[in-house]
Amino acid sequence: MQEQRRNHFKAFVAGVTAAMLAPAVRGQAITQAAAIRAGEQKNSVSLPGVGSALALPSRVALMNGEELHARDLQGKLVVLEYWATWCPFCARQMPHLEELYTKQRGQGLVVLGLSVDREAAVVPAYIKKHGVSFPVAWLSAELSRQLPKPAGLPVTIVIGRDGRVMMAEAGEMFPEDIAGIAKFL
Repeated sequence: MQEQRRNHFKAFVAGVTAAMLAPAVRGQAITQAAAIRAGEQKNSVSLPGVGSALALPSRVALMNGEELHARDLQGKLVVLEYWATWCPFCARQMPHLEELYTKQRGQGLVVLGLSVDREAAVVPAYIKKHGVSFPVAWLSAELSRQLPKPAGLPVTIVIGRDGRVMMAEAGEMFPEDIAGIAKFL
């Protein structure tokens, strides 16, 4: 039932979005989205299967200048969130991820945001403006080789304490579904 509701909502949002985007207001965000979609057609990877192992990089350079090491993630529930500053669905989902992170980080939850923006320079101002406190990295070419982005935005992948995928979802999630990630703790 929940999956059916999600599919109906996604179809509705896609229709409304298409209707609202008049040629005069398409702008840079649409150009970026089209370029990324075109690139995804050539280089897209599938969502990882539930139960599959997903190796995390030994280190990830974060936007705040710090590094996140694989050893820091061992034994924790890790939520990988692929997103972009220009993505309206990502913007709506981000506050719910922030809420989940602030409530559950003491229980062993880590959210790692992976920005797919073309330029890393746009990311710090966005995360500051939107009050994002969880670790955020820019998906550089090097990091993309280790954690390739599946098609769609946002993409949410939950990796269990044992390093296996617990959940993988492309597209905006409902707030209650994001809150439900806590059940994997």
